[in-house]
Amino acid sequence: MTPSATRLIFVLLGLTVTAFAQPKDGESPADHLPPSIVRLTAFGERADWSADGKKILFLTKTFGDAMEIDLATRAIRNLTAHYPHHGYTRALYLANGDILLSGPDVFDPKKTGQARKDCFLSVLDQQGGKPPVALGVRCNEGPAVSRHRLHFAWTEWTDPAPGEGDLSSSKMFETDVVYADGVPRLENRRLILDSHDLPFHCTMETQNFRGPDEKELTFSAYTKAGKGADVCGVNLETKKVVKYTDSTDTYDEPEGIYPDGRYTLVECDQQNHQGTGHIDLWRLKLDGSGEYKRLTHFSDYPGYKCSNPVVSDDGKFIAFQMGRSGDAAGVGYGIFVLDLGQAGLN
Repeated sequence: MTPSATRLIFVLLGLTVTAFAQPKDGESPADHLPPSIVRLTAFGERADWSADGKKILFLTKTFGDAMEIDLATRAIRNLTAHYPHHGYTRALYLANGDILLSGPDVFDPKKTGQARKDCFLSVLDQQGGKPPVALGVRCNEGPAVSRHRLHFAWTEWTDPAPGEGDLSSSKMFETDVVYADGVPRLENRRLILDSHDLPFHCTMETQNFRGPDEKELTFSAYTKAGKGADVCGVNLETKKVVKYTDSTDTYDEPEGIYPDGRYTLVECDQQNHQGTGHIDLWRLKLDGSGEYKRLTHFSDYPGYKCSNPVVSDDGKFIAFQMGRSGDAAGVGYGIFVLDLGQAGLN
């Protein structure tokens, strides 16, 4: 997205924004946004940038529809309303503009936790009008999609074995997406990593291919059944694993990565050490130094948090969501955009 496009967003939204102020009872972070942040929508979660930075893909809710907002016009298009489905937990752009969807084949509203675990991947044609094509792959939590090639990685969890406590075993895979007569299918599937082969006990979740060469994949290492997490990376050629964080009292979950690979964004609670319900966005330098920079202050408002950030392909903007402390991970209340240049965070 160009700076002029960002200015247009600010004008179109008609927002008068101020710096963060001392929270008052009943106020949310959206009531006191700094000049570098605009709110795009009053609903939605799990944003993803289009390659040209002109659109953002997001979900209406967990087990909802996939939507696309045009940043210049603010027009929102529902991409999944033309066929029946049980809702989606992820929607991500593939390198050709098609949409990789993750959602359950069956849905019991009394067992939403199980539905989140038992999701399956499919590809939706960007032109619309047709239902998605199933890929026959089960995916736990979010897949990691290449920004430059038709390729993605994902994780499959299995229930804990005796003696493993409450942590699931996990395996990460990667694959190519190929098209035959316009129909996508998977080729060259291979195992990246098995959690049993790690020198520490955790459940893994794929996050991002690290640019610019995409030879490394970042992943979350959950160490306390979702209550503890560290930032890790695996070299896709050598299978060497690096722990970029290793804290016993801080939640560090990577979400979103800079296109040059220098930094990853992290959902982190080091500002308050109150857990996943009180996270904000931090920037972690991926050089092993552990250098952190706080980017948002949503958790300063009681009952709120900030999560699920993604970086535009030009490295100038971050899209993210506002969350509430008591809700499940990933539940969002609107999509926001942070201008890194205006915030002095380039």
